[in-house]
Amino acid sequence: MTGPDYQNLIDSQIHSFIRATDSCYPPETASLDIAGQRRVYDIMCAQFRQPYPEGIRAQDETIAGVRCRRYSGSAPSVLYFHGGGFVVGGLHSHDDVCAEIAAATGLEVISVDYRLSPEHDHPAAFEDACAVALALRGPLLLVGDSAGANLAAAAAHALRGKAAILGQVLIYPGLGGDRSRGSYQTHAFAPMLTLADVEFYASIRGPETRGDASLAPLQDSDFSGLPPTYAVAAECDPLADDALAYGAAIVAASGQASAQTEAGLVHGYLRARHMSDRAAASFARICATLSAFARSEWPFKETQ
Repeated sequence: MTGPDYQNLIDSQIHSFIRATDSCYPPETASLDIAGQRRVYDIMCAQFRQPYPEGIRAQDETIAGVRCRRYSGSAPSVLYFHGGGFVVGGLHSHDDVCAEIAAATGLEVISVDYRLSPEHDHPAAFEDACAVALALRGPLLLVGDSAGANLAAAAAHALRGKAAILGQVLIYPGLGGDRSRGSYQTHAFAPMLTLADVEFYASIRGPETRGDASLAPLQDSDFSGLPPTYAVAAECDPLADDALAYGAAIVAASGQASAQTEAGLVHGYLRARHMSDRAAASFARICATLSAFARSEWPFKETQ
């Protein structure tokens, strides 16, 4: 059986983004130790980094014992959790993304430098996410991409009734779906993220315990009482089904959720927002949704 036709599914702008990303990774990347992987990832992020929009300032501080970066803006605060498989990334890797969210929404953004694996097994990153959210006291918007989206959702589940969360936006999230089926298999060899990559990141985080919502929010037994949710999947991504399944679970529990698959996009497409019309449009929708959630408005005509 043949796999997806990525040559035609993906347009020329995203193909250029993929080539630019790949150019940062040396042939021996797979054999690099964790420090080497982080070094290469940082170089790649720096290649795509954009200057701050006019009027945006940022300062580093410690919140609940966790390093954070606060970007100027008004309340409510947007709490951002960066991607990177729980292994790479930090305040620097998504610095420009956070600055542009602050500029587009006018909201204060706080980026969380949670503890990484393998030095810190689960639940270290989850505990950091919850600690910062509780210390800020709300109201809050939770946002994350990839692994960071997992942390945002896990915190939303854990903090029901404990924190004022106005909404959550999950960008190509990995939420603990069934890796033996669906998009995990269909897009097992997708550009930018493969099933083997997903398996590696899952293993390095620590032992997997079935039904642990702090590790895999999709495996929770209760999806009631969650904040309004916008879950965004990239079509060409093994994680694509997680966003759709998560949105459906919230709706089935009588909550508000909209899940959308972005056609022709790949994992990590936020970094392509200045070179891809599709990525730029998705980023604009993300920011518009955050602005609506901040006003306690539901911007979608229908749930799911």
